Amino acid sequence: MATYQLSINGQSTTVDVQPDTPLLWVVREHVGLTGTKFGCGAGLCGACTVHVDGEAVRSCQTQVSQLAGKKVTTIEGLSANGLHPMQKAWIAEQTPQCGYCQSGQIMQAAALLAKTPKPTRDQIVEHMDGNICRCGTYSRIISAVERASREG
Repeated sequence: MATYQLSINGQSTTVDVQPDTPLLWVVREHVGLTGTKFGCGAGLCGACTVHVDGEAVRSCQTQVSQLAGKKVTTIEGLSANGLHPMQKAWIAEQTPQCGYCQSGQIMQAAALLAKTPKPTRDQIVEHMDGNICRCGTYSRIISAVERASREG
């Protein structure tokens, strides 16, 4: 076991875990933020996407030992009141069906808009590739990202 001082959603927190513990389990089990979901455990589906220093990363593949001095943002920290432009667009476009992948989808999309405020449809599709939606709401996901880029 080792002690790690982390910045998660702007809050400093200390955890005692093994160095190779995935960030996903630190966030969910040690910090109690359950918006980040476990999907595949291999970094292939995107359900566990969070931001580390503004970059979208798969938390199931990011070890806690890699996070020294970095800022982690989960879906709970994207907006204090749930009114991030991406979250508002998600609701307006009625994007979720089952909802399981949605926090990872939103975090992936928010990272795109932070770097490219007015992405083309092709840029959206390319950036979102790898975030899997079992319900197949891809057209609504694209529409939500387009809406957020217009209204954000």
